[in-house]
Amino acid sequence: MELFQDANFWVAISFVIFMGVAWIYGRKSAIGSLDNKIDSIKLELDKAESLRVEAQELLAEYQRKHKDALGEAEIIIAEARKNAEMVREKAEEDLARANDRRQNQLDERLARIEDNARQDISDYLAKIVLQASEDILTKNIDAKSDKAIINNVMDNVPKTLN
Repeated sequence: MELFQDANFWVAISFVIFMGVAWIYGRKSAIGSLDNKIDSIKLELDKAESLRVEAQELLAEYQRKHKDALGEAEIIIAEARKNAEMVREKAEEDLARANDRRQNQLDERLARIEDNARQDISDYLAKIVLQASEDILTKNIDAKSDKAIINNVMDNVPKTLN
């Protein structure tokens, strides 16, 4: 009976009784509180999971958009190169046409210059021939009648040369 007089024994008994009463009356509220905490943690985990899934979907969407943008950029670059090649070819064609046109103009100008030179030479030659003929005829012919013939020839030669 010494056990009943020991303070530790009564503290242990009162602790067991308190735990029993606490278990009987506080179990539901403690378990409910724990269940509520578990439920709130589950909700937070579900939200976190849904946010993670949403973030992965957004990441996949942005990666697709990035891939599409890169594809579009490649298409734009290819079209720009194609357009640049077309512009270069057109510029070369325009340059060739301009060079042909200039060459034709130069050829025409050269032909005109040649024609003018021929005409000038013909005119000069006619003058020389006329002058030589006049000199020859005036030296060889002394008579007045012959001078009339010479004057007549001199008047008619320029008309026949033109």
